[in-house]
Amino acid sequence: MALAGLYRRSLPSPPAIEFASPEGKQLFTEALAGGTAERFFKLISYYQTQSEPAYCGLATLAMVLNALAIDPGRTWKGPWRWFDDSMLDCCEPLEKIKSQGITFGKVACLAVCNGAHVEAFRTDQSSLEDFRRRVVYCTSSEDCHLIVSYNRAVFKQTGTGHFSPIGCYHAGKDMVLILDVARFKYPPHWVPLSLLWDAMNTMDKATGHHRGFMVISKLQKATSVLYTVSCRHEGWNMVAKYLTKDVPLLFTSENLKNVDDALRVVLKSAPPTLRDFIKWVAEVRRQDDSDTVLSDEEKRRLAIKEEVLKQIRETDLFKHVTRYLEFESSLCYNMAPFCRKDRLADIAANVCCQGAELLTGKIRSSNGFCCKATNVKLLKADNEEPVTMVSGTVITDGTEQRVDMLIPSSQIEPSCLCDFDQNSCCGVHPSIADGLTVLLLALPQDTWLGLKEEKLRAEMKGLTSVDSLPTSLQEEVLHLQRQLQFLKADLCNSPSA
Repeated sequence: MALAGLYRRSLPSPPAIEFASPEGKQLFTEALAGGTAERFFKLISYYQTQSEPAYCGLATLAMVLNALAIDPGRTWKGPWRWFDDSMLDCCEPLEKIKSQGITFGKVACLAVCNGAHVEAFRTDQSSLEDFRRRVVYCTSSEDCHLIVSYNRAVFKQTGTGHFSPIGCYHAGKDMVLILDVARFKYPPHWVPLSLLWDAMNTMDKATGHHRGFMVISKLQKATSVLYTVSCRHEGWNMVAKYLTKDVPLLFTSENLKNVDDALRVVLKSAPPTLRDFIKWVAEVRRQDDSDTVLSDEEKRRLAIKEEVLKQIRETDLFKHVTRYLEFESSLCYNMAPFCRKDRLADIAANVCCQGAELLTGKIRSSNGFCCKATNVKLLKADNEEPVTMVSGTVITDGTEQRVDMLIPSSQIEPSCLCDFDQNSCCGVHPSIADGLTVLLLALPQDTWLGLKEEKLRAEMKGLTSVDSLPTSLQEEVLHLQRQLQFLKADLCNSPSA
């Protein structure tokens, strides 16, 4: 019996010209001769079809990340590390993206948290001439790729918001080749660059912002990061609004005298989901019966994380945050977001489930993950520092998989917050104080302008100055600032494809 459905769509032409048509081939030949198809071959080598109707943003980004040879740092299938659209869920649950799509800002945020450098431009922040200049640069160099977010209706195509990468540019005709990731619908096609600008210069009704384009390149540094902003929970927009808009206003309404007063205002009025807004990232790997030895790459990435953790704890701001949390630890009714247990043994099962999600590319559901038999142990090799590891068994759809998570650690002086195996300190692994410290460092400097006392305002700006931080921690904070910047632009919430 024949099933109802659609087999592709006829490409409206004009305005588009199919890539495989005689005219499309001629345009490509001339673009290649003109030097504006240099990145085409990298992109076409990793060209993929979105695996879900609303995954255009994810598929486009996975294609570009693979073309830039960025190592995801986690496995796709078997032993292979590879970007697939089903793995890109650190900024939004996949189930939500399936039904609602993803916004411009969250695609940019996803690119950042997966090791890319991003320059994002909405059309009200750029111009047709600037867009053309960046298209010419990206299509004629080996350094970057360009992703566009546009409204299909301008090309007389069905559908509305869509993401795809630009493959090459024809200078004589002023046309670009869109490598449409919805290949089940439309083939790759050429369109006039000015018309593509018109298609980008439309409003996304879900956010109230213009669409636009982003230039994606590879970061020229280690991709390992200790912390990332998480907006997979429903309250992320409330937290982002609180940190970027409400906190400066709170400062103007109170007469604060010292740093502890400023921290009290920030933390006591925070939404309950503040702690979930920033996550520390564990190294995740499948557990093999015979493989308990760390690879050189795992050691290198873990060492970077531990150096960042050490640098956080050497800041004066960390000392203030720790002292404040110690003072408030007996007043948990005033600190709802921070009073959950912070012992590594208590969070092992949660980390185990997070690791399982990364390894399988699936999200938690009623048929999802069951973590059992989690435990914490130390790996000790000859003449090397011991490594903390959380091990556990994950059951996914009836199949068992053993996983290991390598936990960055850096010893600090014991305090009244210490509660790790009753004999050591919870500060060995990334703790509440570490997360709050790096989050405060990542806030814009104008956050503190509302403080009325000039001396306190200067002190807070000094404590949170990025310029004075060691290089590794500075890069970590700048990474979080970039994520916050993209999320701030999407505060009007629900995404659309």
